[in-house]
Amino acid sequence: MRAWLLPEGSDSFQKLYQDDLPDPAPGPGEVLVEPAAWSINYRDFAVASGHYFGGAITEPSVPLSDGAGTVTAIGEGVKSVRVGDKVQSTFFQGWIDGPPKFVPALGDGKAPGMLAEKVVLAENGVVPIARSLDLAQAACLPCAGVTAWNALFEGGRPLKAGEKVLVLGTGGVSLIALKLAKAAGAEVIATSSSDAKLEQVKALGADHLVNYKDIPDWGAHVRDTFGGADKIVEVGGTGTLGQSFTACAPLAEIALIGVLSQGEPPNPHALMMTGASLRGIFVGSARMARDLNTFVDKHRLTFPVGGTFGFDEADKAYAHAWGPDSFGKTVITR
Repeated sequence: MRAWLLPEGSDSFQKLYQDDLPDPAPGPGEVLVEPAAWSINYRDFAVASGHYFGGAITEPSVPLSDGAGTVTAIGEGVKSVRVGDKVQSTFFQGWIDGPPKFVPALGDGKAPGMLAEKVVLAENGVVPIARSLDLAQAACLPCAGVTAWNALFEGGRPLKAGEKVLVLGTGGVSLIALKLAKAAGAEVIATSSSDAKLEQVKALGADHLVNYKDIPDWGAHVRDTFGGADKIVEVGGTGTLGQSFTACAPLAEIALIGVLSQGEPPNPHALMMTGASLRGIFVGSARMARDLNTFVDKHRLTFPVGGTFGFDEADKAYAHAWGPDSFGKTVITR
């Protein structure tokens, strides 16, 4: 079978190469999936550059956590999955439900990666795709989709209709969160440094737009203009966290997700002024993935794909996802 790999000690996504590997076969409790679509997340660049948890990969490894396809074989004892099922991967193969269980994640150089023509996964490491989505759309959800779902609907205060949600930038997590929030009846405030991208975000349903280059103190702007946000999908990291503190409405929750921008960690005393809280998010469980897909089917949602590439163009897909034209998810199909 064909597969894309990163070499031992990889320090860049530009080291990605294609090779032929032996066809895998499922063992007891495992399923064989033939993916037809994959999507790229920011963490995939951290893996490729050697900056993911645990450092550089120690052997040639298949990348990517996100894929969707058809089950073509099952191992002994598998009962919940059948040949012919359309499924998507789960980011953490061992986190089924309950408190976080941070076992190795797909595509991290230790667990299997998805960017191959055939992949063996655990029986409980796949979930049925949403019936209203095709495989390309379903491939957008295992990491970014479940992260957005966790940020909005899990934890101590799930999102309610009429609340305000602040999403930062136009990456996959933020735009999926926008679509989920609007379907739940929320009011969405979106930021970007590009007016052109803000127009695209408006077309997706955003209620308020903020260009953070034009309004550097965008946190205060959100607070003073819109009364603050009840939920903040914080994908930036320490570089934007102080602004998010300022943007909080009373009793808001900030879902801390990303590391896109660096800086000195802000003083958390600002949270005292609003009674807001900060909750760490690291993707989510298989149960969250199932709940997300149920919600997607209920509201017949689709999600923005900024670029689509063939399997033999996976290296070009990485370059597009890393570049300035990226918007939402970048998808690979075959």
